[in-house]
Amino acid sequence: DYRYTRKFRAERGKNGAGANCTGRGGEDVVLKVPVGTTIVDTDSGDIIGDLVEDGQRVMVASGGEGGLGNTHFKSSTNRAPRKCTTGTKGEFREIRLELKVLADVGLLGMPNAGKSTFIRAVSAAKPKVADYPFTTMVPNLGVVDADRHRSFVMADIPGLIEGAAEGAGLGIRFLKHLARTRILLHIIDVQPIDGSDPAHNAKAIMNELAKFSPTLAKLPIVLVLNKLDQIAEESREEWCQHILDELQWTGPVFKTSGLLEEGTKEVVYYLMDQIEQQREREVEDPEYAAEVRAFREQLEAETREQTIAAKEAYR
Repeated sequence: DYRYTRKFRAERGKNGAGANCTGRGGEDVVLKVPVGTTIVDTDSGDIIGDLVEDGQRVMVASGGEGGLGNTHFKSSTNRAPRKCTTGTKGEFREIRLELKVLADVGLLGMPNAGKSTFIRAVSAAKPKVADYPFTTMVPNLGVVDADRHRSFVMADIPGLIEGAAEGAGLGIRFLKHLARTRILLHIIDVQPIDGSDPAHNAKAIMNELAKFSPTLAKLPIVLVLNKLDQIAEESREEWCQHILDELQWTGPVFKTSGLLEEGTKEVVYYLMDQIEQQREREVEDPEYAAEVRAFREQLEAETREQTIAAKEAYR
């Protein structure tokens, strides 16, 4: 557990010796980390490696080289040299490990908007659900099956509040996990238990997202007007349209009840189609794939800088 063991030392290279003995290099020390880990040089802030595939390896620091044996110094004038060298120490490096979840879709919304209920409805994930804010304290991942052999990964992070970009609430600690998603699913509680205005809440979330990372805010966003079961059926359409008008929203929108699992399948099919289209285009269009890589690199750098800055400012 890297929370308790912070220093790792590989052995130095062995000394060279006589009798044609060259010192061997120091043994490797291999640190195992989860997929999704970014390795950052603490001193420079440079990214050493980004481990996004199972089995991927990155050399963080060079080990010690073995010393030269006497044979290395053999020449036409010195047939039996007595000289040898000592092994060298390995490279010293201080690193920071940052873990971001790998998901195709990230859930966004106020605390108690129904994000955890939604991910429970569409996947096998079972995050805690309760009628109070900040029930979700850590990111939850769920594999969403659209059809046989068609699936994607969804991430649920703790809800955001106004001021999250400056460090308020829990959101700042987890917004970075959205950096590797393809699509953001903005869950809006159409009838908040505290009586607040859902359109105002949605605007606050969008503002916090843009303040934290303008690049992150450029990801495709799908609105989900959730908890329709809390509104009388004859009033639902009018109330939902009022929210959309207030937001001046022209993008994709779905109306659901995560609790009753109404309308959730339509969301899943839409997301699956969008993700597959993105994947196929990246394979077929090298120029588009390069643009996507550049966008993601910019997003990674931006969210990392903002996360560090916000943490420092909120101390």
